[in-house]
Amino acid sequence: MTRKLAAYAAGLLACSSFTVPAFAQDTEMPEMPEAPEADDSVIIVTATRRAQDVQDIPLAVTAVSPQQLDNQGVDSIQEVVSVATSFTASNAQVASGSVVLRIRGIGTTSNNIGFESAVGIFIDGTYQSRPGVALTELVDVERVEVLRGPQGTTFGRNTSAGALNITNKRPDLNEVGGFVNAGYGNFDEISLQGAVNVPIVEDALALRVTGAYRERDGFITLVDETGTPFDDSNDTDQWLVRAQLGFETEGGVRGRIIGDYSKSNSSCCSPIELYQSPLVTGGAYAAVGLGANGGNGQPTVATTPFDNATFREALNDRVASANFAPIVDIDNWGITGEVEFPVGDDADLIFIGGYRKFASNETYDSDFTALDIFNVDLLDLELETITAELRLQGEAFEGKLNYIIGGFYSDEQIDQSVSFSLGSDYDANVGALLFVPTGGALGAAPLQTLSGGVNPAGTTNTNRFQQSAQSYSIFTHNTFEVFDGFELTLGARYSWEEKEGGFTQTTVNNQICPAILGAFGAGFIPAGLEGPAVQLGCFGFTAPADLPQATQPGLPAAFLPRTFQADFSDEELIYTIRAAYEISPEVNAYGSFTHGYKAGGINLDTTAAVAGADPTFLSEEVDAFEIGLKTRFLDNGLKTRFLDNAVTFNLAAFYEEFQNFQVLEFTGTAFQTFNVPLAETKGLEIESVIRPSRELTLNAAATILEASYPEDCAGDQTAPQVVSLCGYDLTNAPQVIALFGALWEKPISDSAEFFLSGQVRIESDQRTSTQAIVPPSFPPGSNPTQAQVQAAAAAQPLIIADVQDGNEFINLRAGLRFNDGAYSIEGFVNNLTDNVARGVTFNTTLRGSGAANSRSAFPLQPRTYGVVLRAKF
Repeated sequence: MTRKLAAYAAGLLACSSFTVPAFAQDTEMPEMPEAPEADDSVIIVTATRRAQDVQDIPLAVTAVSPQQLDNQGVDSIQEVVSVATSFTASNAQVASGSVVLRIRGIGTTSNNIGFESAVGIFIDGTYQSRPGVALTELVDVERVEVLRGPQGTTFGRNTSAGALNITNKRPDLNEVGGFVNAGYGNFDEISLQGAVNVPIVEDALALRVTGAYRERDGFITLVDETGTPFDDSNDTDQWLVRAQLGFETEGGVRGRIIGDYSKSNSSCCSPIELYQSPLVTGGAYAAVGLGANGGNGQPTVATTPFDNATFREALNDRVASANFAPIVDIDNWGITGEVEFPVGDDADLIFIGGYRKFASNETYDSDFTALDIFNVDLLDLELETITAELRLQGEAFEGKLNYIIGGFYSDEQIDQSVSFSLGSDYDANVGALLFVPTGGALGAAPLQTLSGGVNPAGTTNTNRFQQSAQSYSIFTHNTFEVFDGFELTLGARYSWEEKEGGFTQTTVNNQICPAILGAFGAGFIPAGLEGPAVQLGCFGFTAPADLPQATQPGLPAAFLPRTFQADFSDEELIYTIRAAYEISPEVNAYGSFTHGYKAGGINLDTTAAVAGADPTFLSEEVDAFEIGLKTRFLDNGLKTRFLDNAVTFNLAAFYEEFQNFQVLEFTGTAFQTFNVPLAETKGLEIESVIRPSRELTLNAAATILEASYPEDCAGDQTAPQVVSLCGYDLTNAPQVIALFGALWEKPISDSAEFFLSGQVRIESDQRTSTQAIVPPSFPPGSNPTQAQVQAAAAAQPLIIADVQDGNEFINLRAGLRFNDGAYSIEGFVNNLTDNVARGVTFNTTLRGSGAANSRSAFPLQPRTYGVVLRAKF
């Protein structure tokens, strides 16, 4: 009976076609009590060993069924945004390390492998240490769950913003079965997915093998220095195979061993220039013999930071300048073991352990223009992660107490080498940057002129970053029925974090930096140019590390990289208190407080220790308050089909205050890492499902959000990069996100059914960069007060290029199903109106400074359409 219950619960979840709130933790529990009676309008999930109707669970979680993933064309974690209003995702420069996931407006903006994600990802109970590790195909999935708010007292790694929990279908011990899907779409997309399940020993051992392949041309056209298209970018070329061996003994021990391997050669990612530097429009680039983007055929670009119409045109053109297309080669494999042991009649001991190896080789044009300025010749990343979790969970006092006691351990090893080079146009680009302050006196080769003839072209080096990190924790989560209808939950987790790592330079071929420093020491650099000359001649990513610090006044030592080895350790008590009350069979209310935490660490960047700076950053803490209401309409003897479990309406209000919020920002020449003392997010979440008939299902959801840096966010800090954020919204956190959808399923014969599914996601305006205003600058040594910095920041105009206008994204799918869904043919279109929105906006590398800096953006996916054939057996 207990095994049937687990399958029953999963089946009821799978039959729902729309997003609904659900409790997502502890979803694979054996020895469950009897499930309540339910029809297809009720979803049963398992929470702390109890099979419950989702409407009875006091937590804000969005659960998505496989049918909903298919209806919205969700085949990766980034696309979960189409089914969850409080979840957003963006991808930037590299495939392996710049995916940013956000829940309730909170995420970790980072192109730095040393940062952990504020939104944790768990696949089959195993923690994925970086979002890039999880960028594989979503296929043969049982459900996807978005847990909103800090997590940590029930399973896995603790997270400060929330978690994405993905559960793949388990092997079936009794029946042979499987499926195959084949699709073709625009951009010449070809997709194949399939799975086969084979019992080896009935009721005891089974094998399930899953595979997927997807190939698609890029949607960004790359043009060279003449404006001629030569390649495309943002394509897809990946495959996945996963094998599971599931088992169960007569004594009740059950589990599975999972092995997976995926390969990706997708070309990611190319940004589009939105706002052209005034140095281009003012003629500085032309004066040194360089075109706007390397030639006369440059793509559409705005010449004012307030020209929204041109921004939209540039995005819609989907044309980017480059001197070569990005190259990506990723190998990702892992092994997971899950075993559940019965302990008496009322408890189970559960072990989940995993090993994962992620290796990425990437090459890309890092100046993002058709000029040959600055390149990443090779980014070589190896990431190894071991995780282990042991939980004892069960019930006591005749079922009034449900408890979990557990421990978690992870070991992560990072080894990343990045080889940089300066191109043939680097010196001329410096000439354009220095043209205004020098009146063009240094010409098109200023570094050669100042250094006595040293050409920076051909400068190369390799920077290596390594880190060893261990995390230990013990946790408990307990729910007690105080009296009929009222439950009290107390949970706690104590975590220890230990990290050691640093930066070394393994090879360097840089003659220009020592020559420029020598010219500085000899007084050959004109007054007023010392800072720019050293900054550009000793460009932080390619400069030799650990050069002797000169003592001459005015030397900008902050641009000279320093190797370092650093240690980080921290520990924190995480806890949650929750009260839930069943007001009536139709209405459940709850309230909770959670203190959450995300570990700090080591800034694995070449500029982390310049001028003696501390390369570590602080841990991020959060205090989260939430109240919620879950309601549904029941029959109550009225015999009204419309009210009989046909309407659910859920409401959650929250306030989350973050201390030492972790931020990483690219300035155009370097990455800055810092903690903002205070950030907050507050809002309201609404989710509802309406079934007016058995043929029609409607869904609606909305998140009304204010995620911002308060006016007093800087505390006692005066650093301009911190103070200038105060009073502004967080990145990629629209104030309103809404989903509206419908599913119509119409039988047309005894063996055929027509269906039509549609959904629209609406987003209001949102910032797409960390620094949405130009940071104020002050003369060296002036030591401005916080009030002076805030006043200067307030006087700066908001750069409109950084603000994405509100958008709507419409997905449609229609088709025919035959023989109770055994076969189907479907047509789909995603992003029907072809809104090409920006995901991340940033200062274009080496393309100006301050208000004169060019701005570029990484676009989201355009309209896609195609057909899919499905068969089940």
